[in-house]
Amino acid sequence: MIIMSVDFGDSRTGIAVCGKSEMIASPVCVIQEKDFTRCIEKTAELAREHRAEEIVVGYPKNMNNTVGERAEKCQLFSEELAKLTDCPVRLWDERCTTVSAHNYLNVTNTRGKKRKAVVDAVAAVIILESYLEYRKNSGQSTL
Repeated sequence: MIIMSVDFGDSRTGIAVCGKSEMIASPVCVIQEKDFTRCIEKTAELAREHRAEEIVVGYPKNMNNTVGERAEKCQLFSEELAKLTDCPVRLWDERCTTVSAHNYLNVTNTRGKKRKAVVDAVAAVIILESYLEYRKNSGQSTL
């Protein structure tokens, strides 16, 4: 199944996708958009372009498992995105993915403007890899 993941942010939104084999999550792009509605529209366009069959939106719950303002905004984003696409949109716990993305970029010595440009796409890859691992371990994978 082709699955697209989204790391939604107020200014930058990372996008990643995997192919039908569900083996590899690859970064697609970072949407540079501050307008909430326009970001949703651009994300829906990418879902159609990549023929996504499912979309996973990062859900940044607090470390104590409560839902804060950021998670609520991601939930609204996913609800509005579902209205513009023909595929299911799921929320996926993304606690610490941005921290992990920064750690990966430290290892590759990616700094400055280049780092800022890719960190959200890397976070989207981490979200998707986590979801793919869940699908594989729960027997939901299409393989």
